[in-house]
Amino acid sequence: MARTNAQRRATRALSVVGSIAVAALTLAACSGGGGDSGATDGEGKTLTLWHYEGADSAMAKAWNAAVPIFEEKTGATVKIEEKSFEQIQKTASQVLDTDAAPDLMEFNKGNATAGFLASTGLIADISDAVTEYGWDAKLAPSLQTTAKYSSDGVMGGDTWYGVPNYGEFVGVYYNLDAFAAAGLEVPTTYDEFVKVLDAFVAKGITPLAEAGAEYPLGQLWYQLALTKADRQWVDDYQLYSNPVDWNGSEVDYASQTLKEYVDKGYIAKDVSSVKAEDAGVSFINGTSPIFVSGSWWYGRMASEATTFDWTLAAFPGSKLSLGSSGNLWVVPERSKNKDLAYQFIDITMSPEIQAIIGNSGGVPVAADTADITDAKSKELIDTFNGVLADDGLSFYPDWPAPGFYDVLVQELQGLVTGSQDAATTNANLGKKYDEGTADFR
Repeated sequence: MARTNAQRRATRALSVVGSIAVAALTLAACSGGGGDSGATDGEGKTLTLWHYEGADSAMAKAWNAAVPIFEEKTGATVKIEEKSFEQIQKTASQVLDTDAAPDLMEFNKGNATAGFLASTGLIADISDAVTEYGWDAKLAPSLQTTAKYSSDGVMGGDTWYGVPNYGEFVGVYYNLDAFAAAGLEVPTTYDEFVKVLDAFVAKGITPLAEAGAEYPLGQLWYQLALTKADRQWVDDYQLYSNPVDWNGSEVDYASQTLKEYVDKGYIAKDVSSVKAEDAGVSFINGTSPIFVSGSWWYGRMASEATTFDWTLAAFPGSKLSLGSSGNLWVVPERSKNKDLAYQFIDITMSPEIQAIIGNSGGVPVAADTADITDAKSKELIDTFNGVLADDGLSFYPDWPAPGFYDVLVQELQGLVTGSQDAATTNANLGKKYDEGTADFR
C-alpha cells in the first residue's frame, strides 16, 4: 500500500518533538475553552468513561475532580469504569465495535494503538470539537503529533482522533536513603550507573525493580538501545524512514545487556513473571533502590514512598529517552454521548484541572506555572524540560506495529529466562516488526 503522504506527515512527527518547550507547560488555558458553545442538556444522561490510571496518580486525581464540575454544568452523571492497561490494550478493538463501547476512553497514543483504532474507524474524528473548544491553541505542535493521524493510522497526520492533557517520559527513580546508606551517589554517566548496580549487588541487594510480564522490561530494553542510538535510528524505528537493522549495534547491545543484567544480579531471576505493579511496589516499600519507569508513577511515589527520600532523573548517559505526550482522550465512534464527552475533555483542559495534574506529580500541558506550588512537582517538570532541551523524546518500543507490545513481552521473557539467546531474540523481534510494519513502509 502506498503511504507516501502519510510517511511525509509522520516524518515531521519527530522533527518537532524537541519543540515541547517550557511554553507547553505555561500556556494559560481559558477556563472552559469554547465549552459553552458546545454545551448540551445532559439531564438524565450518563457519560461512561474508561481509564486505567491508579487512584493516586496525578491524572486520576485531576479527572476525579473534573467529575463534579462536569455533573453540575451538564446535569449528566459520570460512570467511571476503571480498567487495567492490559484490559484496554487487549480488548478495545473488539469492545469498541459493540454497544458496550464507552462514551469516552483513555487510550495509548501511537501508530499501533490509537492509530490502529483510527484507521479502522473505531474512534471518532474529533477535529470539529478541537476547533470549537480551542484545544489546538493549548497544545504545542509536538504534543499534537500523537493526537493526529492519517487515514492509515500514522501519527502526525491531519485528523484529530484524540486529545492529551499531560506529558510523560521514562527516567530512573532513585531511593536516596538507600544510596546514602551504601555510600553511593546518584550516577550522572552510564559507567557510574553500572558501578552503582555492582555496588548494590556486592551488598546482597538486587538493585533494579523490574517486570517482565508487562511493559517495564521492554521499556528498559528500548532505553538501552537508545543509549547507542541517534535521532535517525529513532526515525527509522518509529517512522519507517529506513529499514531497522535488527543485527545492528543498537538492538544487539540492548538485548545482550539486558541478559547480562539478569546474569549479574542487577535484575531478579524471576523477572519474567513479575508485573508492573509488583515492580513499582518493590521500589515504594524500599526493597529495590532503583526503578526505571515513567513519570506516571510520580504521583504515587509522592503519596506512598514516604519513608525515604527519593528523586527521578533522566537515564544517565543517554540524550534520548522514552516519552511523548500523555495518553489520549478518545471518543469511540459508537459513543452514545459524544457532545458530553467533548465537554468532559474540555474541563480536563481547564486551568483548575491542569493545576491539579501539576501539583500531584503529573506534567500538565496547558497549565499556568504560577499554579504549580508543589516543590516535587516543579522538580519533575524541570527534569522533563531537560529531556526536551536535548530533543530527547523518542516514543515507545511497541508503537510501530499493532500487536508488537505482546511480541516484545514474549521475546524478552525468552531472553531473560535463558530459553533463547540474544541473536534469536533479535531475529524474532525483527521478523515480527517487519511483518507488522510492512503496510507502513
